[in-house]
Amino acid sequence: MCGIVGLHLREPALEPRLGELLAAMLGQVVERGPDSAGVAVYGDPRLSPPGRTVVSLLGTSKAEVEAVLPGTVAIDADATTVVHAGVGQLAAALPHATVIGSGEGFAVLKGTGNPVQLADAFGLADVTGWQGVGHTRMATESAVTPEGAHPFSVGPGQCLVHNGSFANHATIRRQLCAQGVEFDSENDSEVGARFVAHQLEQGADPEKALRLLCERFDGFYTLLVSTGDSFAVVRDAIACKPALVAETDAWVAMASEYRALDVLPGIENAHIFEPEPEEVYVWRR
Repeated sequence: MCGIVGLHLREPALEPRLGELLAAMLGQVVERGPDSAGVAVYGDPRLSPPGRTVVSLLGTSKAEVEAVLPGTVAIDADATTVVHAGVGQLAAALPHATVIGSGEGFAVLKGTGNPVQLADAFGLADVTGWQGVGHTRMATESAVTPEGAHPFSVGPGQCLVHNGSFANHATIRRQLCAQGVEFDSENDSEVGARFVAHQLEQGADPEKALRLLCERFDGFYTLLVSTGDSFAVVRDAIACKPALVAETDAWVAMASEYRALDVLPGIENAHIFEPEPEEVYVWRR
């Protein structure tokens, strides 16, 4: 039992409130995942300045980054360090660090502990932007570590959050490894993220990638997948993991529980529905 929240803004006037709203949503699903939490945010000029490559790292710090790469901008956010530099440059300078997200206009922040306290440590309430995804985790398939927290971001500007479990993740992991795909954790959700990223890299759009996932993966799941221009939701064939979508002219939001949607402005006028089994829903910027 994990908690998922996501917010895709259509109204630019709401962008200064992205982090505030996402933090409020995250706070409503703490009981679903008290072990750890994470967010991916799109469009915050401090975390991800326009036109700059940004890398989110675990296993390092602002002080270490700035010591080995003088002049590089780094920001500490609990266990995560956000760095304004290229992946290759960082891999050479900090080979022990783990990349948990990279791309332009995009940053991933995650850690272990109480999700509300983590949101404060991330400074989430002050984040701006046009899209955000969050997750609170109750670990079932792997250890409680920052690496095991969601979102899993394994392609440029892409991320996946998951409520449920994949029954055949070991088989698909072996298949992906045989194709040269590398993994950072034992988490079953990372297998889903790697599968989707691999399909996108091969030319599929998010809808096709998630349809293929439904064909290949067994288990119970609700997934929220975001990219630099899209926001997508899918559930398994039984749809036993809860999910609600709310849509207005100003925003589209998804959450595991209604109370996480009730904090949003204009919710009283929203079209609210439960996603159908194995139907892929995609909204684009």
